[in-house]
Amino acid sequence: MQDATLAPTLIDAPGLVPEAVLWDMDGTIIDTEPYWLASEAALVAEHGGTWSDAQGLELVGMNLLDSAVVLQEHGVALSREEIADDLTRRVAALLAAEVPWRPGAAELLADLRERGVPCALVTMSYREMVDHLIEALPAGTFDVVVTGDEVERGKPDPEPYLRAAELLGVDVARCVAIEDSRPGVASALASGAATIAVRGHVPVVQHPGLSRIRSLETLDVGLLGHVLAGGIVDDLGDDE
Repeated sequence: MQDATLAPTLIDAPGLVPEAVLWDMDGTIIDTEPYWLASEAALVAEHGGTWSDAQGLELVGMNLLDSAVVLQEHGVALSREEIADDLTRRVAALLAAEVPWRPGAAELLADLRERGVPCALVTMSYREMVDHLIEALPAGTFDVVVTGDEVERGKPDPEPYLRAAELLGVDVARCVAIEDSRPGVASALASGAATIAVRGHVPVVQHPGLSRIRSLETLDVGLLGHVLAGGIVDDLGDDE
């Protein structure tokens, strides 16, 4: 059974620090899912269709080009690339007005930076949108950025996380990945990184080797080391 608390009781690993922390963006660091849902609904409506939040939540964590296929099926008469670019512009404009931080994200990033732990941003969003987040952070917050338009195979394929570890020059098995979506979790686990899922807009089911937390506010370097050492934390229990 998985540990039902956040206390690192399974494995005592004092002082163990990941070689790097690999971060998802949408839904993990910033709560952009409402921006995506609104942008998708507006685009579909402009092409004469209807789009619900429930339909939008089915796309959370997916590669933009794969999401575009679903939108085409709902009447959007544009190419996959045009849809991805259109949605990116819409969400980027919303981000430029306000960056909706997830609780605890900025604080944990700052703590890791102070400790000298490298961080990578591993997102399926495109570079145009990601730049707005980067601009809102202190210089040097992320040592490496891997975006959806810079990989051949997006999440749930492990390529994005493997690419981030390669660019950092670290062993992915000595890294901790932080995710919120099922495709993202699948990508991180398949890469070999120790993986933590933070509760977002969609449930994340239990999976062997996966830790799950309600909020980044409960996560610190000690708990990252615990998970890296093989410990499992789960404060969601049967809620998902």
